[in-house]
Amino acid sequence: MWRILFILSFLLKTTVLPAGVLHAGISFPAKTIKRAVELAQPFDTIIIEKGIYKEGNIVISKPLYLFGAGQTILDGENKYENLTITGNNIVVRGITFRNSGYSSMNDFASIKIIDASDFVIENNTINNAHFAIHVSNCHHFFIRKNVISGTPGEEQSTGNGIHLWKCHHATIENNHVSGHRDGIYFEFVTESLIQNNYSEKNIRYGLHFMFSNNDRYLSNTFHENGAGVAVMFSHHIRMERNKFELNRGASAYGILLKEISDGWVYGNTFSDNTVGIFMEGTNRIDVKENKFISNGYAMKVQASCNQNTMENNNFIGNTFDVATNGSLVLNTFIKNYWDKYEGYDLNHDGTGDVPYYPVSLYAMIIENNPIAAMLLRSFMVTLLDKAEKIVPSITPENFRDDSPVMKPYAL
Repeated sequence: MWRILFILSFLLKTTVLPAGVLHAGISFPAKTIKRAVELAQPFDTIIIEKGIYKEGNIVISKPLYLFGAGQTILDGENKYENLTITGNNIVVRGITFRNSGYSSMNDFASIKIIDASDFVIENNTINNAHFAIHVSNCHHFFIRKNVISGTPGEEQSTGNGIHLWKCHHATIENNHVSGHRDGIYFEFVTESLIQNNYSEKNIRYGLHFMFSNNDRYLSNTFHENGAGVAVMFSHHIRMERNKFELNRGASAYGILLKEISDGWVYGNTFSDNTVGIFMEGTNRIDVKENKFISNGYAMKVQASCNQNTMENNNFIGNTFDVATNGSLVLNTFIKNYWDKYEGYDLNHDGTGDVPYYPVSLYAMIIENNPIAAMLLRSFMVTLLDKAEKIVPSITPENFRDDSPVMKPYAL
């Protein structure tokens, strides 16, 4: 039997029940959530008591506060969306959503928000969803402190954890997302913030940007995703203080930067990735004060990149520091720490007296003949690299750091 739902009126200004709320008893003896939504007046609070609710898709189109009182579960029975929201000033808090439906024609989600603003989705748990939270054409909202866990299958039949399309002024923070196609997905999203999220074990990307400008993602962790993070066809993106770790595979990166411009990559840590940063068709990106630790390639900078600056970074324990696919050099490496640097500092000013060439001969050979990777660590490869440093012939002459520092930065 359904638990009774209590509806309490209050002005919607916060995401917790404010002091002085009148608990007036059973004002509306609704036995289903749908009935409670129907009876509620704008800015009422619906407190859903403990229980499992199987009501198909619940639609909210007026200002309401939907609050789970504890162990409140909305079950889509693998057939329906759990909740659809449209309108303004709606809060959904403290509810467990599970088993939303799947459709190859429609983007079914546990929580779908369409044409809405000034809403908050927080402290919810979402399990076994196609799309967990799907937001379209919305602005000025918060999605925070949710735990989202999917059941990964084939990439084409799995949805995203938090999916935003055509939105602006969104804040996505303190969420834990795993087991989806992309953990967090932005397309045509502007003036928005992604911070303090943990995105792991997703099939494709922990975070995926497409055609999204003037956004920031700060202090997030992207762990063991299929291909790390992708930022594509965007400009003015700030990427600061994030951790990119254990993103491994034939086409895996910490960050893939493709066709972006005027961005900032500051203070991040790239560790144990196949490639720390892969840059293709990027322009005017500042890569500063980052740590590249124990990656296959710290960076791959393609010849299509222009006016990017790599400065004050630490390169430690990487198999290859930098690789490229051409001889044209239109980027700047300066004042980085390279653990493979064998130069000297006769005047003791902390800067090496001879340039460092981060692209090795072997990295150039592998770029053109990937099968040559099987010779990694062989004596012959070491000998070739030493000879190339003495008499450069294949590696790009201008691909160098003229002011390498002798000690790593305390980043």
